[in-house]
Amino acid sequence: MSFKTTKVQAQAANIGGISELKGDASVLRDQPYGAELDFNIQQMDDVRTTNGRVGITFLDDSIVRLTEHSKLVITEYVYDPDPSKGKMALRFANGTARFVSSKLGKIDKKNISLSTPTADIAIRGTDFTCTVDELGRSLIILLPDANGVSSGEILVTTAMGTVTLNKPYEATTVNVFESTPSKPVILDLTLEIIDNMLIVNPPKEDPLYAEEQGISNSGAILDIDYLEFEDLEFDYLAEDSLEFSELDINYLDVNFFEDLLAVIQELDTLGDQALATGSLVQGTRFGQDLTTQITTFTQDDTLILERAVTQSTKLSLNISQGYTIILLQDGKTQQVLVNGGGDSTIKITQGSG
Repeated sequence: MSFKTTKVQAQAANIGGISELKGDASVLRDQPYGAELDFNIQQMDDVRTTNGRVGITFLDDSIVRLTEHSKLVITEYVYDPDPSKGKMALRFANGTARFVSSKLGKIDKKNISLSTPTADIAIRGTDFTCTVDELGRSLIILLPDANGVSSGEILVTTAMGTVTLNKPYEATTVNVFESTPSKPVILDLTLEIIDNMLIVNPPKEDPLYAEEQGISNSGAILDIDYLEFEDLEFDYLAEDSLEFSELDINYLDVNFFEDLLAVIQELDTLGDQALATGSLVQGTRFGQDLTTQITTFTQDDTLILERAVTQSTKLSLNISQGYTIILLQDGKTQQVLVNGGGDSTIKITQGSG
């Protein structure tokens, strides 16, 4: 793929170009440049999105896609006909980036270095997404290939250890570089959810960058011309303006990244055996299950199950043991497996008889 050279771009080796663009993005080099399709990308470029998305295709056909409020720094890129001499080093600084490595092996995977403020990422294969919030916390998710199986393998490393992701939608989180990555868990996600929901809060405006862009942010109330507001002419009470339906819900107006961090951190406390079986509890949902009306939670090394309808039951179980629980209340039967079941069976019958 070839990319055009614009007059504003500095004379340096082009390592790829912008192949996808929707909305607002910019490239910081010797000065900020507005992003446009076919804009040449160079080593040390700082690519940022605001209310937009951008895709970059490199000379080796690797692709990086950024969602809104993201920042990517290309710290090193060397393209050579000999794959062993090629190099790529990228730093995902903020937001969400999806990396798809070249299927042609034009750069040896051992020479590709990817990082966040809190983790280093080594790839073998791979299609994955990485989200970094304003605190530098990282969420890395391995994505499937076109056939729905693992696209490869990822090693996520910090100063305290390494975890391996090798299953579709397997994920880990890192809070600080001096901590161990969380134990891998498989998330119940789709590519569409990841593309549309993993958007972090906008970063605080860089004053220097704002000044270079000519952006005024004085906030002085005297600077506001209230006569320019067209909203003053709009009748908000007219024609169904007070109605609200499911179609009006903005599903992006949530911090989905924070929710995923909380889920993974909670799963990380459930113990090695629970993670090895893939699920601590089967037959009811963890937390409050409105279908079975069973509430399940952990407390230290204890798993607690409660059900209170016309009858009340509360079980406190060793989180590392396996149980088959049969609960019969007022003619309604619930079966719950803990750690896959095991040899211990607990049967509770309640109700008038």
